[in-house]
Amino acid sequence: MKKPRILVPTDFSDLSLIAFPNALAIARLLDGKITPFHAYMQMNDLDGFYFMGETSPESDLRTLEKNLHKRLAGLSEKYFDEGIYSEPVVKIGNAARCISETASDYDLIVMSSHGRTGFTRLILGSVCNKVLRTSPAPVLVIEEESRLMPLHRILLTTDFSENSLYAFEPAAAFARAANAKIDLVHIVSFEQFDTFARAQHDSQDRKLELDHLARKYLGDLEEQLHTEVIYTEKSVSEEIIRLTKAHPYNLVVMATIGRTGLDYMMLGSTAASILHHVKTPVLSIKPDTAG
Repeated sequence: MKKPRILVPTDFSDLSLIAFPNALAIARLLDGKITPFHAYMQMNDLDGFYFMGETSPESDLRTLEKNLHKRLAGLSEKYFDEGIYSEPVVKIGNAARCISETASDYDLIVMSSHGRTGFTRLILGSVCNKVLRTSPAPVLVIEEESRLMPLHRILLTTDFSENSLYAFEPAAAFARAANAKIDLVHIVSFEQFDTFARAQHDSQDRKLELDHLARKYLGDLEEQLHTEVIYTEKSVSEEIIRLTKAHPYNLVVMATIGRTGLDYMMLGSTAASILHHVKTPVLSIKPDTAG
C-alpha cells in the first residue's frame, strides 16, 4: 500500500468528517493522495448521502453539483495539506453503490461508520456495511472515539485461509511506515474439541502454522511481531472485541471473508459485527476483489 489513492466519502455531517483528519494522517504516513467524495439523490433518499442544503430537488442539477463540488473543495482546503488532495468527486445515486463503484479507481476508502444523528444516523450507518460487502478497495472505518494516530500497535487476525492472508500486506505496510508492533492472532473456539488434552495438542500445531505464516509474510518485521493462538469459549468476533478492549490497539486489520461454504458466510459477518462494538479503527479487506 505505497502511495495509496484514498477516497473519503462524506455526507457533510460532523460525524462523517471525523474521517478527514485520519485520512490526512494516513496520506502523510504512506505518501498518499486524498479524494473527497459525495453522492446525492435528486430526491431525498434515506439510504444515501443526500444533500441537505438550500437547493430544492427541482433546481438545476448542474448548479447543485457545482455547489457540492465547491463545498468538498472547501473541506479539502480546511482539513488537508496543500498538494496532498485531488479534485473532489460528486456523483448522483445511492451512496453505497456509488462509493463501491468509484472505489475501483482507489487503493483505500476511509469513512465513518455513521452519518447524521437520530433515525437517519442508523440508516446511513448501513451505508458503511454495504460498502464493506461490495467495495473492491480496502475500507478503513473510523468511529467517533477512534484514535488511529499515533499508530503504535496493530491487531492482525487470521483463520489460516488464503482469504485471510490478504490482510497481511496492508497491516505490514502500516507497521513498517509507523514502526508499529503487530499482534498476529489466530482464534479458536473450545467447542471444536472433545477434551482439553486434544485442544492442547492442537494448540501446538496451530502455533507452528501461525509462526510459519509470520516468517513467510511478515519476516522483515520480526522485531515488531508477536504471534499468539487464543482458545476461547466465545465467538471469534466476541474474542476480537475483548482483545480491543483489553489492549491499546490503534488499528484492527482483517479480511471480511474467511473460508468457503458456510464458514465463508459466518466469517464474512465478523467484520461488520466488530464494527458495531469497538472504538478501534478497523481496516477490512475483501479478498475476492483484492490485488
